[in-house]
Amino acid sequence: MAIKIRLARGGSKKRPFYSIVAADSRMPRDGRFIEKLGTYNPQLPKDHEKRIVMDVEKIKDWISKGAQPTDRISRFLEAAGEIEKKERANMEKAQPGKKAQERAEEKAAKLAEAEEAAKAAAEAPAEEAPAEETPAEEAPAEEAPAEEAAAEEAPKG
Repeated sequence: MAIKIRLARGGSKKRPFYSIVAADSRMPRDGRFIEKLGTYNPQLPKDHEKRIVMDVEKIKDWISKGAQPTDRISRFLEAAGEIEKKERANMEKAQPGKKAQERAEEKAAKLAEAEEAAKAAAEAPAEEAPAEETPAEEAPAEEAPAEEAAAEEAPKG
């Protein structure tokens, strides 16, 4: 029989209130427990004295008998200074997922292209002037078919 020191939820809907209990690990979360060891009220402010109320002596007694505190309970005990802090290193916690990384890469590529285009436009203002002349060159080209059409009509008539 594995004993766990864990939270058992109480309270109403959207208003949680937890009991810190020693329970058989095979029992349901809010089910039968062996002993109540304290309370946790997440509704209260973090600095409130009644947010976490624990009977530390009983908890230490259960741990000496082989009970395993859950992660949340061990964090409570660490904050109270009753047990030494465990080193928790989740190095990948701050990294975004695959799809978010792909989107970031696409966005970076688009920004790089836009910057290159802006640099090219800033470095070569002389290139813009011929670009303005091209419509002027196209205008005589448009007139040429009209002249050809006029020339074709003249011999017929």
